Amino acid sequence: MSAPGKFLRRDAAAEYLKSRYGFCTKSSLAKYASEGSGPEMQYYGRVPLYPIEGLDHWAESRLTAPVNRARPRVEVAA
Repeated sequence: MSAPGKFLRRDAAAEYLKSRYGFCTKSSLAKYASEGSGPEMQYYGRVPLYPIEGLDHWAESRLTAPVNRARPRVEVAA
C-alpha cells in the first residue's frame, strides 16, 4: 500500500488499521498511546506519527493463532 518508512498521522493510522485488520479507531490509538500499549510512534513537534511497519507489527502481535472454535466458557465459582 505504501512505501517502506512512510509515516501516518493518528487519524490515517486508525483508518489504515481498520481497513487492513478490521479494528481500531483514532480515540483507541490515543488511549493506547497514553497507556504505552499501542504501536510505536514518533513525534514531529506535537504530532504523533506512526510508521506503517510498526502498525502492521503491532496489529499482528495482537492477533491470536487461527482457531476452529470459540473460546471455551469459563465457569465462575459463586
